[in-house]
Amino acid sequence: MSDAPSEAPSAADKRPSAGPAPGNGLDRFFRISARGSTLAREIRGGFATFFTMAYILVLNPLILGSAKDKFGEQLDPVQLTTATALVAAVMTIIMGVGGNLPLALAAGLGLNAVVAFQVAPLMSWDDAMGLIVLEGLLICVLVVTGLREAVMHAIPRALKQAISVGIGLFIALIGFVDAGFVTRIPDAANTTVPVQLGGTGTLTGWPMLVFCLGVLLTIALLARKVKGAILISIVAMTLVALVVNSLADVRTWGLTTPEWPDQVVDTPDFGLIGDFSLFGAFGQAGVITVVLLVFTLILSDFFDTMGTVVGVSAEAGLLDEEGKVPNLGRVLLIDGAAAVAGGASSASSATSYIESAAGVGEGARTGFANLVTGGLFALALFLTPLLTIVPLQAAAPALVAVGFLMMTQVKHIEWDRYEIAIPAFLTIAVMPFTYSITNGIGAGFIAYVVIKTVLGRAKEVHWLLWGTSALFLVYFAIDPIEQLLGVK
Repeated sequence: MSDAPSEAPSAADKRPSAGPAPGNGLDRFFRISARGSTLAREIRGGFATFFTMAYILVLNPLILGSAKDKFGEQLDPVQLTTATALVAAVMTIIMGVGGNLPLALAAGLGLNAVVAFQVAPLMSWDDAMGLIVLEGLLICVLVVTGLREAVMHAIPRALKQAISVGIGLFIALIGFVDAGFVTRIPDAANTTVPVQLGGTGTLTGWPMLVFCLGVLLTIALLARKVKGAILISIVAMTLVALVVNSLADVRTWGLTTPEWPDQVVDTPDFGLIGDFSLFGAFGQAGVITVVLLVFTLILSDFFDTMGTVVGVSAEAGLLDEEGKVPNLGRVLLIDGAAAVAGGASSASSATSYIESAAGVGEGARTGFANLVTGGLFALALFLTPLLTIVPLQAAAPALVAVGFLMMTQVKHIEWDRYEIAIPAFLTIAVMPFTYSITNGIGAGFIAYVVIKTVLGRAKEVHWLLWGTSALFLVYFAIDPIEQLLGVK
């Protein structure tokens, strides 16, 4: 789920010409003919979008389910799969009906990494999901009050792109670590190398072979531009893992062992729905930390959504003569509500997916395609046993692939302009190297403000960026500040 360009490309030649007069109420409501589409194209587009983003039903439980909260608790993968499918189904259909765009929504990659590896270790899962609800509500407030413009202009475009790249590298590193391709060298080894290849400096075991083959298959399919490449790879390598597990003597697969379930269809487990605490995080992590975490979530969600909405609409030829997205306010409000729904369901923040462009490529031009995509996610609710047999080694290659897709934004950064390039580099590098998305964003913001100041161009920095950088300074210096205040 990578960022699309934030600026609207010219779409004059892409806008569909008016089709034949609408023949029924469904056609008139969704403006199918008016947008130069047909019911068959919308259905085909809805299927294409689902198959290109259905990997989230595996990856979201993988990322959230592998993390522990402050108290060592883990979320149930089966319940996570149900929550992920439910939120995707409901919010995708709402976007189709309310926004009339072929724009599907589901738990956001990158956002779920923030929740799993940055937020949850500081508090309970209920508190962490409460922060997601708060983030979504604040995004809705930003949309309703018109502050979207102010926030959009506060962050330099290059830093937005660098954040996407940094999250991509972070996700790829998570994939390598989850599969066991990269492991931490114990401190007792007395070495200056912090990580190594495999568990002993070499790759061993059948599960590692499955992972490596999965990476090769995924990148081969991506290079061939096969639609649904990531999902195809996950399914194929899961089948390979099932065969390997039945024939070979495998000591361990990690969290999930690939064994065929007793039943393929089961009743959805809605046990996580409603498990959130709206303000509990403030007591667990402190006001400053919570404010910074919420800001990080808003930044990741808000700008990724803006880029995705504009990019998909432009590809579909739906931008008007001024490059504006139809029903933009309503679309952004629904996206904010999706974040609320994701947090309230413990599925992490839900957001718009750039993979929706696959449906557009198949001819989708209206929200009717979303009814198809959402319906398929609803069907997936009853296939949870089948979805939870996927081992880490079969799913992790998708994380590596998504990391690559997100990193492609690096080409848009002006590397010969140091006042942009250095903050962008720090943003990108600090995220994976410190295993922290928040740290990367903070390092980039502070570097940007400092460089602009020493160049005598401090007035070019938006006041929102000044305020945020000040918060990040407090965040990084919290230990000496607490000592000075006698807190410790």
